[in-house]
Amino acid sequence: MARMSVLTRDEAQNRAQLIDVHRYTIALDLTAGDETFDSRTLIRFSARTDADTFVEIKPAELRTVTLDGQPLDPALLDDGRLPLKNLTAGEHELLVDARMHYSRTGEGMHRFTDPTDGETYVYTQLFLDDVQRVFAAFDQPDLKAVFDLTVTAPESWTVLANGVTEHTGGGVWKAAPTPLISTYLVAVAAGPWHSVRTEHRGLPFGLHCRRSLAPYLDADADELLDITRACFDRYHEKFEEPYPFDSYDQAFVPEFNAGAMENPGLVTFRDEFVYRSAVTDTERQTRAMVVAHEMAHMWFGDLVTLRWWDDIWLNESFAEYMGYQTLNEVTPASPGGQPPRWRGTDTWTDFGVSRKAWGYDADQRPSTHPVAPEHVEDTASALLNFDGISYAKGASALRQLVAWLGEKDFLVGINIHFERHRFGNAGLAEFIDSLAAATERDVHAWADAWLRTTGVDTLVPEVRGGDPGTWTLAVRNPGDARPAPADGTATGRDGGRRPHRITIGVYDRDLHDAGRLALRERVDADVPADGTVSLDTGGTRPALVVLNDGDLTYAKIRFDSESLATLRTHLSGLPDPLTRAVVWNALRDAVRDGELPAADYLDIARAHLPHETDVALVQGVLAFASGHVSDRYLSPARRPAALATLTDLCRDLIRRTEDGDHPGLRLVAVRHSIDAAAHPEPVAAWLTEGTVPGGPELDPELRWRVLARLATLGAVTETDIAEELRRDPSATGQEGAARCRAALPDPDAKARAWDAMFASDDLSNYLFTATAQGFWQPEQAELVRPYVARYFKDSVAVAARRGPAIAAAVGRWAFPAHAVDAETLKLGEKTLRKADPVPALRRQFTDQLDDLARALRVQEA
Repeated sequence: MARMSVLTRDEAQNRAQLIDVHRYTIALDLTAGDETFDSRTLIRFSARTDADTFVEIKPAELRTVTLDGQPLDPALLDDGRLPLKNLTAGEHELLVDARMHYSRTGEGMHRFTDPTDGETYVYTQLFLDDVQRVFAAFDQPDLKAVFDLTVTAPESWTVLANGVTEHTGGGVWKAAPTPLISTYLVAVAAGPWHSVRTEHRGLPFGLHCRRSLAPYLDADADELLDITRACFDRYHEKFEEPYPFDSYDQAFVPEFNAGAMENPGLVTFRDEFVYRSAVTDTERQTRAMVVAHEMAHMWFGDLVTLRWWDDIWLNESFAEYMGYQTLNEVTPASPGGQPPRWRGTDTWTDFGVSRKAWGYDADQRPSTHPVAPEHVEDTASALLNFDGISYAKGASALRQLVAWLGEKDFLVGINIHFERHRFGNAGLAEFIDSLAAATERDVHAWADAWLRTTGVDTLVPEVRGGDPGTWTLAVRNPGDARPAPADGTATGRDGGRRPHRITIGVYDRDLHDAGRLALRERVDADVPADGTVSLDTGGTRPALVVLNDGDLTYAKIRFDSESLATLRTHLSGLPDPLTRAVVWNALRDAVRDGELPAADYLDIARAHLPHETDVALVQGVLAFASGHVSDRYLSPARRPAALATLTDLCRDLIRRTEDGDHPGLRLVAVRHSIDAAAHPEPVAAWLTEGTVPGGPELDPELRWRVLARLATLGAVTETDIAEELRRDPSATGQEGAARCRAALPDPDAKARAWDAMFASDDLSNYLFTATAQGFWQPEQAELVRPYVARYFKDSVAVAARRGPAIAAAVGRWAFPAHAVDAETLKLGEKTLRKADPVPALRRQFTDQLDDLARALRVQEA
C-alpha cells in the first residue's frame, strides 16, 4: 500500500488563511454491509479570497462530488486529497458521497463482532487525522465548525454521538448539532449497547458497554457515576466556564488503541476498564484518574483547542495534571468513614510510580523533544509526540509551575485563558499571556526553561560533616549527570537548564523502632539552573537526605553515600508512601544509568518490598524488577537467580496477606509469582484446583495468565488452550488463546504465529498485540533466534501495509526486546539507515534500540 499523504504545518496555516468552515451536515449509513458503510457530507464554508485548496477523504469508493452544484471528477482524488480549484471569494457548498471501509485496527470507524454473543459494534476514533476515513473534511484543528450528524443503523442498535441523539424511526438517529469543535473530536458509537443512564445538574449522563459486559458494568456503575459526578462538580469549582456541551456519555468500546479519547459529550474508553476479573484498588484509582483526565479535556482541548499539533501538551499535559490533582481533591468517604475503593493511594504516589518514569525514560532517548516544541512539521510527526513527554513530563512541569506560581494565580490564569479563547484555538504564546495576566512572576522565562528544553536534570546532594554536632548540605544541579557514552551514542542529554523548587526531607533513625526512619524536618529550597544552593543546617548529620521529597519537580535525584547505605537497610521504614516512591524512582534511575548494580536493586526489593503497604509501589517495583532487571539488565545466565529472588519475594507477600486484610497486595504478588515461575508444578496446581491456596480463586484473567506461563514452559498443549477458550470464549479469551499459542516452545507454533502477524493482515489490533506478546520469551531465546533477523525485514513491510496503529504495535510489542546483544543492535541500526520504515515504526525502532543499547551498557557495567 502506498503511504497516504500527511498534512504539513505550512499547508494547514495557508488553508486556515484561505477558508472558514461553518457547518458539516453528515449522513452515515451503517446498514450497507460488513466491510463498508456509506458516508454523505455537505460542507458549508467560505473562501476569503480567490484561491485553490483541497479537502481530505480516504474512501473505498468516491461516488460523486459537487461544488456549488457543479460536479467534480472523483478521479481527481489523489492520495487522500481532493483538489478544489478556482474557488472564488464568498460562500460555498461541497457535497461528497462516498463508500468507506470499516477498520479492524482501531482507526477511523472500527467494527467489532463480539465472539461471546455475535453482536456487532462500531465506533469512531478520528484522532489525529483519521476523520478522513469516515467523512470528507478540512482536517486540521483550527478549522472548527458545527457538526450536524444523522446515522442510519440496524433497528436493534442505539447510536451515540457528541450531542444528545434521538431515534426518528426506521433505524435513523439524529444527533443534536455540536458547538464549534475540531474535526478530530467528532464521535459516533453504534450497536446494541447496554446503558446505564442518569442525570446530574440538569444534564444527561450515561455509561455504555457491550451487552456481554453488562453484569460487570452494572456492578461498578455506582462507582463510575460517583467519580463522574464528583469530578464534574470539582471542575465547576475550579473553572468559571461551565461545562460546554449538552450531555456526558462514557462508552467502553472494544479494541481501543488508547486508554480513552476526549470526544466532547461522548468519551470513549478501552473496555478493559469494565473489569471482568479482580483488580486492585490502585487499578480502580487508575480508572478513576482516566475519567478525571478525559473530563478535564472538555475544557483543555475541546472548549479551547490547540491551533496546531506542536501544542499537544496544552491538551495532554493539562489533562494529566488535572486528572491526578482533581482526583486527589474529590475523595468522599464511604458511610463507614473509609475512602472509596477507587482511592487506593495518594494519586501523586501512583503518578510517581506509574507515569513519571515514562517521562524520564522518553526524555533520555534520542527521540526526545521539548514539552512544547517550536515546530512540528506534519501530522505524522505530531502523532509520534503523544508520549511520556507530552503526558508525564508535561504534567510534572505543570505541578512544578503550581508549586512556583501558587495554585490561586495558576487557576486565575487558566480561567482567563478559557474566557479569551472559548470555542476557539490557542497556542503556547496565548496561554503564557493568560498566565502572565494573573501574576507578577516571569512566566515567559519559566516557559522557556521548562517547555522549550529537553532532557532530565539530576540533582545531587553534597553532605559534609563539620564540627561535632554540625553538618552542611548543598544541592548541585549539573544537568544530566551521566557521562556521555564512549561510542558517541545520542542520549537525549540537554539538562541543567531549569530552576527547581523542591522540598528536602531530612530523616533520622527512629529511636523507638529500629526498623523505622523519623522525619526530622522538611526544608524548601530553590535550586538554580546550572548552579548550587547551600542550606543552613543544624544538629547532627542525618541518616538520610531525600531531595525532591514530595516529588514536586521533574528531575532525577542522587543520594550521598551514607543516605544510600541507610536506604539499603531502612527504605521500608520511611513513613510516607510518596517519599518511598521518590526513593524507588531514584534507585530505578541509578540502575538505568549504570550507577547501581541491577542485582543490588533486586536485593533491596527483596529486603523491603515484603513490608510495603502501598499497592502502587509494589506494582511498580515488581514491574521494573521483572520486565527490566531480570529480563534485560542481567545476563541470561543470571536470570534464573533473579526469578528465584522474585519468587521468594512474592511468596513472602502472599504469606503476609493470608489474613485477607490486603487483597490488593496479595493479587499483585500472585500475578508476579505466576510470571516468575521457573517450574510449572506450583502454578499448574493452582490451575487444576481453580484457586491459590488461601485465595484468590482463579478468575479469567488469572487463568489465562497461568496458562500463558505454562505455555512458555512447555507444560500445556494446543488442546489445553482450546479447552480454556471453550470455557472463556470472550474477546479477552480470544486474546489469551492467541498469546498462549504464540508462547508455545514449538517450531510449528512459532511459524504459525509469525505468519499470522507478518504474512497476513487478518489480525485485529488487539489480536496482533496478544500474539506479539506471546511470541518472544527469554526462556526460548535459542528457538526464536532465527526470527530476530526476520523481524527487521518483515516489520517494515507490515507497518507500511497496515498503517500507524499496527506500526506502533509492531515496534512496541513485536520487537525482540529479550535479545540484548550487539548483533540485534546492529540489525536494528542497519534497518533504520536503509529500510526507510514508516514514521511510527521508525520512532519505535529509535526508542527500542536506545533502550537496547542502555541494557547492554548496564550488563557490561
